[in-house]
Amino acid sequence: MIRSTFVRLTLALLLCAASGLAFAQVNYTRTQHPIVLVHGLFGFDSLLGAVDYWHAIPGDLRAGGARVYVASVSQSHYSEVRGEQLIAQLDAWRALYGHSRFNLIGHSHGGPTIRYVASVRPDLVASVTSIGSPHTGSKVADAIDAALPSGSPLRPLVAGFANALSSLIAFLSGNPALAQDSLGALASLSSAGAAQFNALHPQGMPSMACGQGAAVVDGVRYYSWGGTSRLTNLFDPSDAMMVAGGLFFGGEANDGLVGRCSSHLGVVLRDNYGWNHLDEVNQMFGLRGLFTSDPKAVIRSHANRLKNAGL
Repeated sequence: MIRSTFVRLTLALLLCAASGLAFAQVNYTRTQHPIVLVHGLFGFDSLLGAVDYWHAIPGDLRAGGARVYVASVSQSHYSEVRGEQLIAQLDAWRALYGHSRFNLIGHSHGGPTIRYVASVRPDLVASVTSIGSPHTGSKVADAIDAALPSGSPLRPLVAGFANALSSLIAFLSGNPALAQDSLGALASLSSAGAAQFNALHPQGMPSMACGQGAAVVDGVRYYSWGGTSRLTNLFDPSDAMMVAGGLFFGGEANDGLVGRCSSHLGVVLRDNYGWNHLDEVNQMFGLRGLFTSDPKAVIRSHANRLKNAGL
C-alpha cells in the first residue's frame, strides 16, 4: 500500500515537472511586446512564399510564444527611407492589433534602419537589436564606391542593374511597389555615409572605437552581436562571396561584409560568432560551420532575455 502510494506520488511529481517544463518552453520567447524582424540589403520577407530571409527563425520564435512580424522595406535605399517605411508598418500594426511598442531586430542594413526608427519614433520601440550591421560603414561599400566614382559611365550602369535586381526581389516577395535606390543604399553603407547618419542618430553608438554603447537611450534598450568568419561550409555557394568580401578588410576580423568593430551597438552580447554575414540569419537554408552556434538558438535566447527584461 505504502509502496503503491509512493509510486503514484512519484509519477504525479514527474508529470507536474514535465508539464512545467513544457509550459516554460512554450512561453520561453513570449515577450511583452512583439518582435519585428527587419532584413538587410537585397533582403526580403519571403520569396514566392518558399524562401525566407530569416530561415526558420520566425517559426522558432513563435513556437516559444512570441508574436513575430517580418517587415518588408526597400531592398536597396537610404537608411532613412527604409526607416520611414518601417514606421508606417509599425503604426499600422499598432492600429490594427493594439500593440504599444515593438522589439526591433535588424540584420545588416536592417540595423541602421531600426536605429532610425528608434531615434525619430522612440514611442514605437521597446528595444533595438542589430545583427552584423555596419554601424560605422562597410569597407566593401567603400571599395565599390571608390571603384565607381561620380562621373564614371559605369556608375549609372551598375546602379541600374542593382535597382533592377532589387525590383525583381521586391516583385517576387509580393511588394513590387517598393521604391529602390541602390546608390542611396551605397551611400548609407559607406563609412562616410555612416558617419553622417551617426551624427544625426547617435543613440546606442559606442563613444570609442570598438567599445560598447549606452544600454538604454530614451527608454529604448540597445543590443548587438555579429560574426567573424567567411568560409564556413563548403556546401554553401554563398560562402565564396563572403570570402571575396573579406579581402577588403586586410587583417581586420569580419564576416565577409561587416567588420567586427563596426557591428558594435549598445550592449555588445558577442562580436565573434563563427558565422559569416549570411549565417547570422541562418542562410543559406541553415548551412553553417559544423561546430558553430545555431543562429535560431541565439535569437531564441535573446527573445528570452527581452522577456526577462520586461520587454
